[in-house]
Amino acid sequence: MSFAPEGQPVTSLPRSAMSSEPPPPLQPPTQEASVGLLDTPQTHERSPSPLRGNVVPSPLPTRRTRTFSATVRASQGPVYKGVCKCFCRSKGHGFITPADGGPDIFLHISDVEGEYVPVEGDEVTFKMCSIPPKNEKLQAVEVVITHLAPGTKHETWSGHVISS
Repeated sequence: MSFAPEGQPVTSLPRSAMSSEPPPPLQPPTQEASVGLLDTPQTHERSPSPLRGNVVPSPLPTRRTRTFSATVRASQGPVYKGVCKCFCRSKGHGFITPADGGPDIFLHISDVEGEYVPVEGDEVTFKMCSIPPKNEKLQAVEVVITHLAPGTKHETWSGHVISS
């Protein structure tokens, strides 16, 4: 506790701050002081994000990301036959029309076996696996081209083109 002589206020400010004079007005920065402040690019530290750089993780289970139990269930299932409805190598997916009818089955590029890229009209055999999270839709796995569509050009995964 501090005591002040009689008639003097008790304060922790220095005597110069207790003067009755108003403080000097704030001055804008001089030209020399402001040069470079606005020219300097602002950099912010950011945490790494999977969405930065337009990289969006795929929600579809590929052969690499499929769980072991889903792979086992699919490999123990029956073999179906169908025809490749469409396949886009650059997008990495396509669809198979089952021989017994029903809705088209999704086909991912990682589930194609063999040396050829599937094209429309190729006859294929495949097994099926459900697509999470709701497991309402199906995906073709272990897809094998059994007959190349006649009269079409087929490309190998290495880029060589052959006519069938």
